[in-house]
Amino acid sequence: MNNKNSMKMRVPGAKQAIEKMKYEIANEFGVNLGPDASSRANGSVGGEITRRLVQNGMNQVSGSYQNK
Repeated sequence: MNNKNSMKMRVPGAKQAIEKMKYEIANEFGVNLGPDASSRANGSVGGEITRRLVQNGMNQVSGSYQNK
C-alpha cells in the first residue's frame, strides 16, 4: 500500500490553511523556509504549527464541554 495515497486531507481547505500558517509562522520567527535554511529553523516552524494546532483543538474541546 502506498502511504502517500492513504494520507488524505479530510477537511476541505485544510492543506491551504496549514500552508498559510506555515509562512505566517516563518515570518514571525524570521525564518526563510527552504533548502538553504537550517533543519533547526525549518523544524521550529513545523513544531510551532503542531503546537498551535494542538492548542486550537484543546480550546475547541474545552469549549464544547463548557457549552453543555
